[in-house]
This record gives sequence, structure tokens and C-alpha cells, in this order.
Amino acid sequence: MTPIRQVVIAGGGAAGWMAAAVLSRAFGGRLSVRLVESEDIGTVGVGEATIPQIRLLTGMLGLDEDEFLRRTHGTLKLGIEFAGWGSPASRYLHAFGTVGRPLGLLPFHHYWLRARQAQPALDLWRYSLNARAAALGRAGRQEQVPRGLAQGLVHAFHFDASLVAGVLSEYAQQRGVTRVEGQIREVCLSESGDLASLELADGRSIAGDFFLDCTGFRALLIGQALGVGYEDWTQWLPCDRAIAVPCSSPASPLPYTRAMARPAGWQWRIPLQHRLGNGHVFCSQFMGEDEATALLLANLDGEPLAAPRVLGFTTGRRREFWKRNCLALGLASGFMEPLESTSIHLVQSGLSRWLALFPGAGAGLPEAAEYNRQTAIEFERIRDFLILHYHANGRTEPFWQAMASLAIPESLRDRLALFRASGRLFREGEELFTEMGWLQVMVGQGVIPAAWHPLADQLDAGQLAEFMTNVETLVERAAADLPSHESYLRERCAA
Repeated sequence: MTPIRQVVIAGGGAAGWMAAAVLSRAFGGRLSVRLVESEDIGTVGVGEATIPQIRLLTGMLGLDEDEFLRRTHGTLKLGIEFAGWGSPASRYLHAFGTVGRPLGLLPFHHYWLRARQAQPALDLWRYSLNARAAALGRAGRQEQVPRGLAQGLVHAFHFDASLVAGVLSEYAQQRGVTRVEGQIREVCLSESGDLASLELADGRSIAGDFFLDCTGFRALLIGQALGVGYEDWTQWLPCDRAIAVPCSSPASPLPYTRAMARPAGWQWRIPLQHRLGNGHVFCSQFMGEDEATALLLANLDGEPLAAPRVLGFTTGRRREFWKRNCLALGLASGFMEPLESTSIHLVQSGLSRWLALFPGAGAGLPEAAEYNRQTAIEFERIRDFLILHYHANGRTEPFWQAMASLAIPESLRDRLALFRASGRLFREGEELFTEMGWLQVMVGQGVIPAAWHPLADQLDAGQLAEFMTNVETLVERAAADLPSHESYLRERCAA
């Protein structure tokens, strides 16, 4: 039961170097941190889009946002546009931030539901500052909340994941983290069954008190050495292949990610300053790799800059994320397809949770149990949110018909039933996605409640119309005050 003094990180990439940077900042050199990686082993490197929680990381590390975007060729992200998910011609933006503003005890959408009774085509996103700014191509850091709105502009980042790893590597090594170049040949256990050391191909031995597994899908420590199993979720999320390719960018970058439905999956489009990141996620039961690759290449906005890369995966999670003196992060802990840009967030939240439960001595078995409980809930709620996109579709292709007919988890079924009946949404504990996120995906894909909360009837027709008009006017004015996304990048953080 000796105190943890030496942490060894197996694997680099964005996950490994994020962990190294956070530990170097949190412990200020009072903890020995070594990261083992090999230049001969590549990283997946397609996680180029984030959600607003990424700003908690840059803030904790003390990074200047504009400098961070400049060094990573990054852009601002106001949300994710979903094209063709509700029906082939439909589109909506899962915008960050709030929609409208609450009135009295009620969330705004209950008043919107009542107002659309008289105007069935009334668009929910007329009342979202992020959505309006995105439509205008405007974005920037809004230091103050616009007068009369509940929240200002909320943004995340798009960036080049390989450049992010480089920035975090430099940050961590300047603060005492030691980088060890080498391939892991063997993971050695102590007599008690804990991890003892990593044996490298050149004969060196890297011992530690605690180990972070950032070895990607291989999961060398948590999976192969400690034998922690994997919970397979392909019964709900059967997409199992992704093809990624960068291309040139013919226009100024948009301030949002795009997710475009395809016959057997979907295509992502992530705008960076110097290129576009593209990928096609699909189900191999309904489409072959050659057809999926051809479909992706035929729908690029610019010339390909590299050969397409194929990635196979199984959506799911580790049965335990923290086992004995080992914590799995990134792809070693599980895989959620990048539909809602959660991969980097899961590394970040995993680190935050681990630091909150950091054991004073030993492997921290009670802390590990609590960590595993909280992390499992987070993965499962994200899983439900992703399933919602597929379940509530209006497409006719065999893949999409199959997805709509799948039995969904009870937790998602109950949430949908409550919303369909009365428009009520509740966030469970500290789950990632807020009521605003659930609202936008449900409405965007045609799940419209049959009723609204009775308290919304307290306003007469004139008061309701005035309230809705006032909120829309506030949104329009706040969006008009923002700079164009292109000018913001050019003047503040050009790569």
C-alpha cells in the first residue's frame, strides 16, 4: 500500500499525450510520469472534432485558445449539421448552447410546441444563437452573454489530431514528463497480479506504480495482460467500418461539422484551416468496402490529399475501465462511433474522474469500483444518444429500415415515450448530453410531442406571440454582432 509515485503511460497519440499533459499540470512535477510510444506504430488520428467541454481542458492547462487553434490548424465549431437523417431531404443542426430562453418554471420548447400549433412549420432553430450564427457563417469568442439571452455563443474546436498530440507532447515534456521511444514486447505482472513493468523490444524495462493504457484497439494492458473483457454493442449500433480521407478545401471553413446520411451509414465532413477531414462510417453487412470507398470519394468537396484508410471497429466498452493498477483511456477503453464527436471528450472525462478518485496508496479498489460505475453510465447514455439518431430515421434503404425496427435499450425507450407524450425531458445525473441536445435530435428527426406542459397555457395568444418574437429578435441581433468565421480565423489564429 505504498503511495503512487511513478505513472507509466503506454501509448502516445492524442489520448496518451492528453493524459501526460494533465498529470504534469495537476501534480506539478511531484509525480514521475513516463510515456512509452513508438514512431513505428501509427495512431488512428481521425478524431478531429470536439464538443464544448474541450475548453475545460485548454483552460485547465492554461493554453491560449487562439494559439492552440493556430498550431493545430483549427477552426471553431458551433454544432453538428445532420443532413438526410430524418428523411433524404431533411437537415437540422444539433447546436451547442441553449435554444430560446426559459420563462417562469418552463423550458422554452414547451412554449414553442404551443406556438407551432398555429404555425406547424415554425422552426425550432430560429431561437438558437449557435444555429443562427452557423447559418450566417459567423463565429467567435463571445466574452459576455448578449443582453436578454440565457447564454451566449458556445463553441468547441475542429483540429488536426496529430498536431494536437504534438502540442500536448511539447507541453508535457516541458513540465517533466519523460518520453520513451520503443515498442512494448511484453507486459509483466507482479506476484499479486498487478502490472509491474513494460518490457521493450530493445531489452529495457519500464517499471511503475500505476499504468495508463492508451494503446488503442490493441488494449495491451487492460485487455491482453489483465484479461478485461469487452461489452459488444453492435446489436444496437452495427456500423463496423470507417474509411477516412483528407481532401482540399475549396472554400472558407464552415463553423460546424457535417454528418450526412448515406445508404448504409453516414459521412463526416470536418473543416480545418488547411483541409477537410472526411470519413464514411458504414455497416459491412449492407455495403462492401469498395462500394463504400467509391461513395466517399464521389462525395468529397475537394481533391483527395491521401489514399483512403480503412478502420474496422466494434462499438462497445470495456467491462472494467480501471482494473487493479491500470486505467484504460481512449480506444483501449471502448469505441463510440464519432457521430457526436465524443471520443476526445471520453479521454478528458476519464482523466478528470480518475484525478477525482486518485488513490492515496495502492491500486485503490473502492475508488476503482466507483470509477467503473460512473464511467459505465457515461458510456451507456452516450450509446443511447447515438442509437436515437438511427432509430428515429425516415429513410427507406434496407439498412435504415433495419435500424428503425431494432429493439432499443429500455432507458432510451422510456425517454422517448415521455417526450412523445408531453415534451418532457430530464437529464440524468451528470450524463453528457443535456436536455437541449436530446430536444434537437428528437425534433430534428421528426419526434414531435403530442402535448406541452399545461403551464405554457398561462400566456394568452398575444403574450405568447410577443415572447416568441422577442426571443427571435434577441437571437438575430446577437448573431449579427459576431464576426465572420473566416475573418476571426484570419485575424486571430491563422495557421
